[in-house]
Amino acid sequence: MNNVKKRKDPLIRISKRDVPVWWKSLIIRVVAVAFALVACAGLIVIISDYNPLDVFKTMIEGNFGTERKIWNLLQNTALLLCISLAVTPAFKMKFWNLGAEGQALIGALSTAACMIYLGDKLPSPVLILVMLVVSILSGMIWAVLPAIFKAKFNTNESLFTLMMNYVATQLVLYCITFWENPKGSNTVGIINFDSESGWLPALFDQKYLLNILIVTVITVIMYIYLKYSKHGYEISVVGESENTARYIGINVKKVIIRTVLVSGAVCGITGFLLVSGTHHTITADTVGGQGFTAIMVSWLAKFNPFVMAGVSFLITFLERGAGEIATILRLNQSVAAIMQGIILFFIIGSDFFINYKINFRSSKKEGHK
Repeated sequence: MNNVKKRKDPLIRISKRDVPVWWKSLIIRVVAVAFALVACAGLIVIISDYNPLDVFKTMIEGNFGTERKIWNLLQNTALLLCISLAVTPAFKMKFWNLGAEGQALIGALSTAACMIYLGDKLPSPVLILVMLVVSILSGMIWAVLPAIFKAKFNTNESLFTLMMNYVATQLVLYCITFWENPKGSNTVGIINFDSESGWLPALFDQKYLLNILIVTVITVIMYIYLKYSKHGYEISVVGESENTARYIGINVKKVIIRTVLVSGAVCGITGFLLVSGTHHTITADTVGGQGFTAIMVSWLAKFNPFVMAGVSFLITFLERGAGEIATILRLNQSVAAIMQGIILFFIIGSDFFINYKINFRSSKKEGHK
């Protein structure tokens, strides 16, 4: 008699899902956020005497408590969205551009330079146009250098673009020594404070509205560019397989350089908005780390510009709410940061359940003949 060994199925088996419909993905993410809030509530109970509902209420009031807070929330969301849009074409092509921080900072530096040297020489509308063009060109130049080396010599773009951030920071610090106002302060101060030359105008008495509208237009254009244009198609093919792209006649080197130029241009616009439309000054921290946060936004949104708007809003809401908790409730800033991390962890983890399903071994016994 032949002994046949029975092979038992594993107790737990993970399998790939079919592409889920959008509303199922949305439900999974909402459930993930709900679990994250429960985890945050448990953390608050353990480490403090505060009612978790009071903490969540403080987060909401920190973002929507006044009209000014609402506009600040929308403004910060728009700027994070803008730099997230900038990294998206390169990331979709699998060109790992970690230099958005530096590219936006160079755009901001160029904008500040135009305001300082041309502020009293050009009418403000002409100056703003010059600032925009110069900031775009600066961002493109700063981005295209790693792209050229990648296309020609296959260098590591991650390391190259990352190092360019430090060069940009040092260049800003160097320029500040010449633009100090007042002298010895190691700061530039508000540029063109009296004349407001080069400042983006307020629309309907809202100084941030124009920024938000500009980013909205860029979002729509980027969506169309990536989804419906020939360039967007080539970006997708190169991202999937460079060999396939070459086989069907796509010039991969040209696509790499062109795509990174687009990323650099949008980074330059972000720098322009930060200086001309927001801070009206320049420091080494003008971008504030948003170039790195943008990477997470782009990945979480699966390179969809409209989804990026929602992700940018959520992250900005959490950051501002965390600051409000630390200020009003006098909780350590680290506690607020931990809460933010918990929520993002659950959101990122929800991607697993969107793309995969867990199957348990059936307990039903089959009959043997």
